[in-house]
Amino acid sequence: MSKHDINQTNPVAPWLGGKRNLAKRICAIIDADPHLTYAEPFVGMGGIFLRRRKQAKAEFINDAQRDVYNLFRVLQEHYVAFLDLLRFQLTTQANFLRLLETDPSTLTDMQRAARFLYLQRTAFGGKISGRNFGLSADRPARFNLTTLEPDLEALHSRLSGVTITCMDYADFIRRIDRPSALFYLDPPYWGCEGDYGKALFDRSAFDQMARQLSGIRGRFIMSINDVPEIREIFGGFYLQEVETTYTVGRSNDARGARAELLISNFDRS
Repeated sequence: MSKHDINQTNPVAPWLGGKRNLAKRICAIIDADPHLTYAEPFVGMGGIFLRRRKQAKAEFINDAQRDVYNLFRVLQEHYVAFLDLLRFQLTTQANFLRLLETDPSTLTDMQRAARFLYLQRTAFGGKISGRNFGLSADRPARFNLTTLEPDLEALHSRLSGVTITCMDYADFIRRIDRPSALFYLDPPYWGCEGDYGKALFDRSAFDQMARQLSGIRGRFIMSINDVPEIREIFGGFYLQEVETTYTVGRSNDARGARAELLISNFDRS
C-alpha cells in the first residue's frame, strides 16, 4: 500500500452538502482501504478529500461545476497572484450583490475564482443556486483574508501533485477506473439535483450511475440521502444507514437529524 500520512486541511468555503458531520466516518473507511489511486467525481469544496489522513500515490479530483474547477486550479497554479487579488475584498452586502449580478464568463480566471470564493463564503449555507447574503450577529465578517489566508496556503500546498479536471462524472470514472482505484462519490441528493447548477445533473443520472458502478474494476463508496428510490436503484450494492444533521434545508422541516446511506461495492464490516 503506497500511502503516507498527511495533515488534514480545512475547506476554504462552505458547500451545500459538505459532509462535515459524516467526514470522520467516511474518511476512516477511505484511509483503511488499500488503494493506490484516489478519485472524487464530485469534489465540491473538498470536504472529504481534504480531511483524509492518508495520501494515495495518485489523486484526482473533478467537478463539472466550472467555478469549482477554476478555483482549485487557480489556487494550485497562481496562488500568490490570487492572494494579491483578494487583499482588498470587504464583506458588504453591496459587494455581494455586485458580484452576484456579474456574469462569470466575462471575468478572467483569477477574477472568476475570487468572485466564486467570495460568494461561497458570504452566502447563507454555502448555497450555489438562490444565494442570499449571510448575516450572523455572533461571528466576525465572513470574508476576512487574515483568517482565510492560512487555509488558502494549506490548500495550495495540498493540491501539489493532484490532477484537477472538469468533466462529466461518468467520463471521469471511465478515465480513472482501474483495480487499484478507490472512488468517493458525493452526488447531488435525490430531490436536489438542480441545487449545484442547471443542466449539471438530472434524476435519470442515478440509474446510469448505478449501471456504471456495477461494472467498474475499482472500488467505490458513495454518500447519499436515504430515500426509497435510492435504495431501489442501488439495491445491488452494500447499503449502510447512517444518521447526520442537515444545517440548511428548503424548509424548517428539512433541517435536523436525517438518515443517509453509505453505498459501496465492497463489504466494510
